[in-house]
Amino acid sequence: MAARRKVGNLLALHVLTTLYERPMHPYEIAAEMRGRGKEQDLKIQWGSLYTVVGNLEKHGFIAAAGTSREGRRPERTVYSITEAGRDECVNWMRELVGVPEQEYPKLRAALSVLGVLPPDEAAYLLRKRAEILGHQIAAEEASLRASDGIVPRIFTVEAEFGLALLRAEAEWVRGLVAEIEGGTLSGMDMWRGEHERLARERQED
Repeated sequence: MAARRKVGNLLALHVLTTLYERPMHPYEIAAEMRGRGKEQDLKIQWGSLYTVVGNLEKHGFIAAAGTSREGRRPERTVYSITEAGRDECVNWMRELVGVPEQEYPKLRAALSVLGVLPPDEAAYLLRKRAEILGHQIAAEEASLRASDGIVPRIFTVEAEFGLALLRAEAEWVRGLVAEIEGGTLSGMDMWRGEHERLARERQED
């Protein structure tokens, strides 16, 4: 079971892992994370970065290590990770890597009420989704090919995981489209009949 953490959002984890390397001020942390494309790995609200940093400091996971100044800009507080922060980071990583957690993707929620759409429209929209996924897959494959032999694989495994998810979703969606269009999906007659009934009622009104 996942632990209830004092600072529990994934942005906090990435702040800790960034400070694992060396002390930095928050602006520098954000620059490092942007440079590494972390927006592709998690949804980041950059405006909350300073709040996250403040909470990490409050709970003793990071500590002010001095200040820095660049040109005429105001002084910035430089933070370093504490031993408690290192322990928190490692324990959190062990939990995330080793313990599966129920996630709630939007598509799953939509599929649970797919019958609201007429079958033909649902098939059309799912087919369009599969096309978009195909473009995303091609782009991810090209990016991985470009980094092959240049970037050690340890730094691209998250992209490989994302690509595997895209491929699995695209294959599944195409299969569902084929079943809807072929009329082989269990419950198709009821689904189509209900929308035909609703259409007749609207015409009568």
